[in-house]
Amino acid sequence: MNKQKMIWKFSRRPEIPNPYTVSYSVNMIFNKLHHAIVLFSFLLLMSCGQNKNDTKNYNYIFNQGEIFHTSYHIKYAYERSLEKEILEEMERFDASLNPFKANSIISKVNDNQDVELDSFFTTVFNKSMEVSRKSEGKFDITASPLINAWGFGFKNTDSVTPEIIDSLKQFVGYEKISIGENGAIVKSDPRVQINTSAIAKGYSCDVVANVLKRHGIENYMVEIGGEIAAKGLNDKGECWHISIDKPLDDKSGTMHELQTVLSICDKCMATSGNYRNYYVKDGKKYAHTIDPQTGYPSEQDILGATVIADDCMTADAYATAFMALGLEKSETLAKSIPGLFYYFIYKKPDETLSVAFSEGFEQFFAGKSNRLQP
Repeated sequence: MNKQKMIWKFSRRPEIPNPYTVSYSVNMIFNKLHHAIVLFSFLLLMSCGQNKNDTKNYNYIFNQGEIFHTSYHIKYAYERSLEKEILEEMERFDASLNPFKANSIISKVNDNQDVELDSFFTTVFNKSMEVSRKSEGKFDITASPLINAWGFGFKNTDSVTPEIIDSLKQFVGYEKISIGENGAIVKSDPRVQINTSAIAKGYSCDVVANVLKRHGIENYMVEIGGEIAAKGLNDKGECWHISIDKPLDDKSGTMHELQTVLSICDKCMATSGNYRNYYVKDGKKYAHTIDPQTGYPSEQDILGATVIADDCMTADAYATAFMALGLEKSETLAKSIPGLFYYFIYKKPDETLSVAFSEGFEQFFAGKSNRLQP
């Protein structure tokens, strides 16, 4: 039977600086420039197959809007809309982890005030420390002073000096902050600042997914700012389909050509980097990424990383870490993490683009699309 295909295409307009779109990029603090690397298209396929899950004859509810200065799209099978409950949970999340809200928990931590940490904060903090250790410091939530020094698009390049970088590195480093036995933050230097934005947007997808799970919902897709948590099937009995754009040498971001379509059931997905938005140094292309250890722009070969994992917080953090690690070290690290899969767009020595993906990633390809080469 022929299939009719309807595509929801979430092409994004340029966003204002956003505390939840950050990832070692210099677009504000760690600004994650991945919205153009992956053009998310949720394909609702009209097929004659029957649903694999019992949706109890529920209608699929679709909520969309803006939160954290980015868009959200949430679809789930239930008897009524849960948007009110979802937004209330997101406000609690924001009150914990928004570094630009004066009374948030993270702001009080940065201001060295006494504050009781909540579960949102401790969950994302502990995962951040775990990823920092495993990536040998390439993921680091204390690196925002370095990002700020370079400025958006490395606009401050002419004014950044080795002396400035050396002074900032004195209070940058994930090992300089921890949670003590009494549950309070401990800093080795009071100037240490943290920003969990390179992981928090992915975590927000998990938080919304948990709201849905508490209501017994087994079929849903949560997308916040490009990060995705998916479970079960869509309203046509298919896994949730997500398309990835072919990497075109088009810095305007206006040209789009399909690279591959992924089929996601009971997994989460995050992306980092932007092969459309790079800078050129000595004739070579580099992503807008700061290495938190050196304090200087990263000169790694990965221009975009898509990561699939069991939770979106993990996917988000490692997508960020891989951008600073580079292809070889990222592949080695990924093999050590159970249940984690990657799809990298990277530059070869001749400056052409190619892709690499982990063993087992084939299960996520929805069809016979061009999966190996751009």
